Amino acid sequence: MAKQVRQLDRVVIRFAGDSGDGMQLTGDRFTSETAQLGNDISTLPNFPAEIRAPAGTLPGVSSFQVHFADYDILTPGDAPNVLVAMNPAALKANLGDLPRGADIIVNTDEFTKRNLTKVGYTANPLEDGSLDGYSLHPVALTAMTIGALADHDVSKKDAERAKNMFALGLLSWMYSRPYDSTIRFLERKFAARPELVAANIAAFKAGWNFGETTEDFGVRYEVKPAKMSPGTYRNITGNQALSLGLVAAGVRSGLPVFLGAYPITPASDILHELSKHKRFGVTTMQAEDEIAAIGAALGASYGGSLGITTTSGPGVALKGETISLAVALELPLVIIDVQRAGPSTGMPTKTEQADLNMALFGRHGEAPVAVVAPRSPSDCFFAALEAARIALTYRTPVILLSDNYVANGSEPWLLPEVDSLPDLRVDFATEPNGEDGKTFLPYLRDPVTMARPWAIPGTPGLEHRIGGLEKADKTGDISYDPANHDFMVRTRAARIEGIPVPDVEVEDPDGDARTLVLGWGSTYGPIGAACRALRHRGLPIAQAHLRHLSPLPANLGEVLRAYDRVVVPEMNLGQLAHVIRGRYLVDAIPYNQVSGLPFTAAKLESMLEEVVKNG
Repeated sequence: MAKQVRQLDRVVIRFAGDSGDGMQLTGDRFTSETAQLGNDISTLPNFPAEIRAPAGTLPGVSSFQVHFADYDILTPGDAPNVLVAMNPAALKANLGDLPRGADIIVNTDEFTKRNLTKVGYTANPLEDGSLDGYSLHPVALTAMTIGALADHDVSKKDAERAKNMFALGLLSWMYSRPYDSTIRFLERKFAARPELVAANIAAFKAGWNFGETTEDFGVRYEVKPAKMSPGTYRNITGNQALSLGLVAAGVRSGLPVFLGAYPITPASDILHELSKHKRFGVTTMQAEDEIAAIGAALGASYGGSLGITTTSGPGVALKGETISLAVALELPLVIIDVQRAGPSTGMPTKTEQADLNMALFGRHGEAPVAVVAPRSPSDCFFAALEAARIALTYRTPVILLSDNYVANGSEPWLLPEVDSLPDLRVDFATEPNGEDGKTFLPYLRDPVTMARPWAIPGTPGLEHRIGGLEKADKTGDISYDPANHDFMVRTRAARIEGIPVPDVEVEDPDGDARTLVLGWGSTYGPIGAACRALRHRGLPIAQAHLRHLSPLPANLGEVLRAYDRVVVPEMNLGQLAHVIRGRYLVDAIPYNQVSGLPFTAAKLESMLEEVVKNG
């Protein structure tokens, strides 16, 4: 008998298992299959920092959550509708996030006495009734995978490893995902070992066929494609989008792109991705440390390239001196900080927004820089272009504040038309600019941008002094004159403050909200989802989101003063709220979380409802 097919508008699935169980690969493949169907998608990978945490332990649990729907969604979902738990640790670590009635698919082969004891279970939860409030599906994933591969020329260990493909096949059948794309992926991934290609395909098909034949799964589900603007889409992570944005910046500026980077989680993928694009004039250098990385990037900018360096929190601290040097030299430089939970080494694979103060103020002396922050994975592409535009136009370092949530999360991205991207071409100095027609004044400023001329070393007649000592106005000579220092400090600050950035836009559909929620960076999705839910229930609330954090939009003060209450949710202890209070004298209400995880929409909705009703 054909099984019943039920239509759903949205689903949240979480794959969870040991670090070696391939949950990230499984989730990524399910996401790719889902993207091909045209659903809107948002994902949340979550994995340990250790290369290989002890097997079967709570610290070693790795998970991948994917939210897909037939309408526009903003977050990876607050709570999974389906949990795939590959072992007792995965079940215990994730059970608290599940609503009652959720589906739990467990690999019964891993629920041994030893594995249960390892995570503190005194009884088997599959047998003691503690899961009665859920829809439990016990599946012998490991045994059935090994059985399906009995005739294949692979070791028992390799056969066991393929159990994630069995799980993927089962979930792909349950939610009517495409079949052929995963087969092609496996053929490419294991092309060097044909026996593994055959084994993984067989495991995938076995999982699919198990869903088709077992009585335990009596219903299949379908989620229709979402209504999206016409065009070509691809599923993209934040780090991939940042990388392509930097490639596009190089093409649109006509400049070579140079990345100086030292590997650090979660920014390393940008180095990996950019290294693939040499044909677009991209040069990547893995330096021996963070200081060398930014020094090389600044040297590349001095030589006429678009200099870029990537890092995360601890690395930004090491780069501080060279960022200040770039401020003094007034050269373009893009510093990408993919924030993670700190301080110090902190929690490298968890997310936080706690580097804002460091980006705004974390240098010696008066050394202002521009700061921008993308709001979502696909927005990283455009944020990278904007960072490059500001750096090249105003001859300044620009810090781009991404974070782990945005960097590793993914969503559909509508590929833009190349001609619609900004023209970033720059005019290098080619001849003397002094009144006598013979002298080159390296700090003679453009009257509009206040940027100094950018002269490529070796240009005849444009020799000039560089270095970190204070510059004399116009000539660039070393100067210890008090009045000149005061002038140069104020001029550098005014150049940043005078960068024109778009006005902040307010989403206030009915125009009668008295509470404004102000966010920046990756809080956009949870804030937007919470505000949508409140408006759906008839509660008026407004939302505004900042991309530019230095300088701030010119209309921000006017916007803030138009509301009775301003709430600022942040994944830190109130850093933007402090800036807003200090600059605009607005009694901003901070709402803070530093758990290493993004806000849930439900948590924000509950808090904002209380503010709206009782404010």
